Amino acid sequence: MTATTDLCDANESKLLDGTLRVLAPQFHRFGKHATFAGPVKTLKVFEDNSLVRAAVESAGQGRVLVVDGAGSLRCALLGGNLGKLAERNGWAGVVLNAPIRDADEIDACAIGVRALGVCPVKSKKTGAGSFDVPLAFGGVTVKPGDWCYADRDGVLFSDGELA
Repeated sequence: MTATTDLCDANESKLLDGTLRVLAPQFHRFGKHATFAGPVKTLKVFEDNSLVRAAVESAGQGRVLVVDGAGSLRCALLGGNLGKLAERNGWAGVVLNAPIRDADEIDACAIGVRALGVCPVKSKKTGAGSFDVPLAFGGVTVKPGDWCYADRDGVLFSDGELA
């Protein structure tokens, strides 16, 4: 994957017109893969990771699951078991506007994860939430089918795949 810094340099016009967006830098890195990229699947939930489980139980096909958990820091939306499922089912990465838990277990998984931090509390399990909806958090909008590019320098979202 091309470095996010190089993607920004080569696509300044896309940064200006908003078709390439940079996620705010408050997201922490977890998982074995510091670098990951792929088409986006979106999910909006609140303090409930039932649909996160449903997503990572499905075939990832190299996609990035982007979850807007409304920035709630009261519970984690991804733990070690779900990290292992994401790895096993071929997800490139997970970006969470919420915390994770089982950080050591997630760090052992061959996926990339960005999250707001860690919290030992598990989430509710009611099945509430919506797949494939536009999301807005961290200073960006993210739509189903956008592309995500992540490395140690940051996380980018693009309206389409970048050459």
